[in-house]
Amino acid sequence: MNFEPRNLLITGGAGFIGSNFVHHWLANSREGKVVVLDALTYAGNIANLEDLKADSRYVFVRGDICDEPAVRALLLQYQIDTLVHFAAESHVDRSILGPDDFIRTNVVGTHSLLKAAKALWIDQKTVPSHRFHHVSTDEVYGSLGPNDAPFHEKSPYAPNSPYSASKAGSDHLVRAYHETYGLNTTVTNCSNNYGPYHFPEKLIPLTIVNILLGKPLPVYGDGLQIRDWLHVEDHCVAIALSLRKGEPGAVYNIGGSSETTNVHIVRTLCDLVDQELSAHSEYRGSFPASPIFNGKRAVQLISHVRDRPGHDRRYAINHSKARRDLGYSPARDLKSGLASTVDWYLRHVKWWQDLLGRDYADWLRRNYGAE
Repeated sequence: MNFEPRNLLITGGAGFIGSNFVHHWLANSREGKVVVLDALTYAGNIANLEDLKADSRYVFVRGDICDEPAVRALLLQYQIDTLVHFAAESHVDRSILGPDDFIRTNVVGTHSLLKAAKALWIDQKTVPSHRFHHVSTDEVYGSLGPNDAPFHEKSPYAPNSPYSASKAGSDHLVRAYHETYGLNTTVTNCSNNYGPYHFPEKLIPLTIVNILLGKPLPVYGDGLQIRDWLHVEDHCVAIALSLRKGEPGAVYNIGGSSETTNVHIVRTLCDLVDQELSAHSEYRGSFPASPIFNGKRAVQLISHVRDRPGHDRRYAINHSKARRDLGYSPARDLKSGLASTVDWYLRHVKWWQDLLGRDYADWLRRNYGAE
């Protein structure tokens, strides 16, 4: 089935992956509206979309995906035919400390969107064709052993954290609305994303920021947990392909073909930041505490901390279905993708410095015992 989206409602469009997708879509399409719905919780940052304010196709609405009447009104007002659902509580560590928000946003919120879409698109037939795209995670499949084959679309669900359990629940709801009501849905389950606009609580941005500030780099346990890393721009390409070429009711796994250990990621980032700071002495005034300006190397900041409960050992994605059916393949290798990410954080210091308030510091203290 070929489908051409016209007017999009993008939930969570001020967050990390959502804002990258908004930029990607507006840069690669000529017509239609892009309406962003975001509650602007701690990880939603309107500054991520600041450069789009002059674009007449872009509309921002601050709101809650659990507010079904408000979602219905937006679908009707802007004649939305495509809903791309990013909005989610997404950090495993935070789900361990406080799972309630994850159930509300990821399960109840997704159901609210599905009800609104069904009411307008199936019951009232407000648009001639439609698409509901749900962005999910490989974590719903649980954990792999060192010699296990990568996850595929038929892998059984076995979530191990409140976060992954809430995403699994939302996946099942999306499937049910397709099977029961005929809603044209697609789902993508992605591996770990990285790139611009990533809130500095996740491994890669946290490591970059802490190196620049001369703070410890927390690594859970032995750091040998394996993840498949996916540059966010490659993910955006895959979602756009899913919208246009995806079969209604289908699930597509989206990976980066870049399996490696967490501690290798941290060590690579240490080398990349050291190299950049050594090559550009003008950064000394901006990051005086960084190790390279104090006769040390960033790798000396690595601090192994107690492993988190239920920590999955390995994720890996088989994206052969997306390659075959959508024409998807990741364009970025891991090292060049990490290098461009380091460069982005060096060039957008104010963006991440504005996020490092008291709430952020309190969270680091509770989660890592960090100062």
